[in-house]
Amino acid sequence: METVFDHYVDSAMVERSLAVSTFGSMWLDTEERNRPNHPKLTKPVACDLLVVGGGYAGLWTALHAARRDPDQRIVLIDAHRIGWAASGRNGGFVEASLTHGKENGKTRWPNEFEQLDAMGLDNLDGMQAEIEGLNLDVEWQRTGMLGVATEPHQVDWLRESAAEGDGRFLDEAAIRTEVQSPTFLAGLEHAGTCAIVHPAKLALELARACTEAGVGIYEHTNATSLDSGTASIHVATTDAAITAKRVVLATNVFPHLLRRNRLYTVPVYDYVLATEPLNDAQVDSIGWRNRQGIGDSANQFHYYRMTQDNRIVFGGYDAIYHFGRKVDAGYEDRPESYRRLAAHFFITFPQLEGVRFSHRWAGPIDTNTRFCAHWGLAREGRVAYVNGFTGLGVGAARFAADVCLDLLGEGQTPRTELEMVRQKPLPFPPEPFASIGIQATRWSLDRADHSAGHRNVLLRTLDALGLGFDS
Repeated sequence: METVFDHYVDSAMVERSLAVSTFGSMWLDTEERNRPNHPKLTKPVACDLLVVGGGYAGLWTALHAARRDPDQRIVLIDAHRIGWAASGRNGGFVEASLTHGKENGKTRWPNEFEQLDAMGLDNLDGMQAEIEGLNLDVEWQRTGMLGVATEPHQVDWLRESAAEGDGRFLDEAAIRTEVQSPTFLAGLEHAGTCAIVHPAKLALELARACTEAGVGIYEHTNATSLDSGTASIHVATTDAAITAKRVVLATNVFPHLLRRNRLYTVPVYDYVLATEPLNDAQVDSIGWRNRQGIGDSANQFHYYRMTQDNRIVFGGYDAIYHFGRKVDAGYEDRPESYRRLAAHFFITFPQLEGVRFSHRWAGPIDTNTRFCAHWGLAREGRVAYVNGFTGLGVGAARFAADVCLDLLGEGQTPRTELEMVRQKPLPFPPEPFASIGIQATRWSLDRADHSAGHRNVLLRTLDALGLGFDS
């Protein structure tokens, strides 16, 4: 059975659309001239709190620690530059969900899901208030989110979700009034639970707020080891040593300084395109006046949104795992993935034939077996860590930062009491079993998309074990 995205698209048109594209994140490219340089750490330093990782989770941790106690000395380090990895390459969807969707959350934590749902919305509201209060220029828009059905069986899924109170159902006429695409058969509108943002600006503006709050930021400072002493934690970097009373590890997909945590996540590569700015006639041809974020309902799904200057950012579908859990920049420029995305773009918006893509880029997503963040403590409670956002961390990273600070503090909080926080996901098996299992799951998900959503024995078994994929 074919899906709508199996339809033929003229290969010459696809090649022309990609011919002038620059390899690299459009978000980082457009902000390069405004990007401040932070020094490299070249001499030993002591601090009250060390944050390892200059993405969203690390930046929110440093900022909130400084706001909780302005007198403490806080240092943040990154092996490269602020926001250079996932925080500067994602689609800029800021979702309220902390659990990678309601279905995933209800299945795993049924007894506390209502609390998690409320905390997620509070976190999104708080993020908006903080961005406005700190006057952060991040192109924040509280647009909401549209889930769209592109296959007949997905229409029933969306209708059932709406009947359960998860959004407002839009029939074919209604969804095409919002956004004009011949692939859209129905939609599910979530009006207040998602914002869109300029990802790189968010990272850089958070870094500015951190600096203004007294945080010392050091770039090109790679943490190589972590050892605990009697009263402090010693972190070695390539050029200097750091002594800290407490440490937060926010290293995302990269090899963990605590070796026992390395089996909990795997890197899965995601691919993205961005168009040149659309002219007024092109924008009019698709509508999209409310600029919602959009995601389709397949297992191999696409996500897309409009930027402030009328580009369309279009990503997803391919999610590529490479044997050995390797994170390697050589995996990012994958022509077949970009050609596939471009073809799917023109199937989605045939009226935009002739549009060219200005940028193509990719990056690894830290994926765990429960598809949302997990936390932990080490070294007698002096080291906290968070990992495993699985592609939905732009908003959840702020919540995760507060959890890390709560865990390092004394006493319990509503966040630290959550079963979601206290539990660990199941680890992935070692190779070659990890690769065999992941590739078999990817094949099965593709087959489900091509068979009206029916899940085979492997997927049903994973569902029963609590490892089922939820997009």
